[in-house]
Amino acid sequence: QLQLVESGGGLVHPGGSLTLSCIVSGSSLDDYSIGWFRQAPGKEREGVLCSTARGGVTNYADSVKDRFFSSRDKSKNTVFLEMDRLKPEDTGVYYCAALSAYYWCSTSVSTGYNYWGQGTQVTVSS
Repeated sequence: QLQLVESGGGLVHPGGSLTLSCIVSGSSLDDYSIGWFRQAPGKEREGVLCSTARGGVTNYADSVKDRFFSSRDKSKNTVFLEMDRLKPEDTGVYYCAALSAYYWCSTSVSTGYNYWGQGTQVTVSS
């Protein structure tokens, strides 16, 4: 059974940076594309970005393009979400999720992400 655990959330000022981690256990990171999603209070969950298991493709939501970046450390089976120039509207609970696909991924919530982490809170406020 694949398990994902996020960490790294917290309170940050507007314009600041934060890096989230998603540790994957139960299988190799090479077998799953990973998506990052967020949910603000009173709003629906939305996709932030996703990165493919193989091929090095990353897809971004327009709202985070050029500010958010993803990377992987295969030796630690961990995916990172680096968030720069944070805005108050980036506030929410951030989730990582795994998709059984090698060369494609989608930021759509309706995509078949089978495994989800428990989420980590990110608050951007002065």
